[in-house]
Amino acid sequence: MEQLILWNQYWVWFALALVLGVAEILMPGYILLGFALAAALVGVVFAAGVGPADMMMESLPITLSIYGAVSLIVWLGLRQYFGRRDGQVKIWDKDINDN
Repeated sequence: MEQLILWNQYWVWFALALVLGVAEILMPGYILLGFALAAALVGVVFAAGVGPADMMMESLPITLSIYGAVSLIVWLGLRQYFGRRDGQVKIWDKDINDN
């Protein structure tokens, strides 16, 4: 009997992306969004069979390394897009009633 390997199935990565996306909605901070988008990209690679899919199908460490690298790249891109938060307090220099 052949053993079913789940980590190289595209739907597992899409499910992980969905779970991480829901967790990001519940705990906002743009931390889990990078992981969710990276999981979706890995799912697309597995579903389409393009790029490093052959190499990823055979080895879990290679798959996790690529997932980690893609997560870092996506997270850095999101951080660049949304900006770095230095402080949460907005300091107003001018009052609305000042003319």
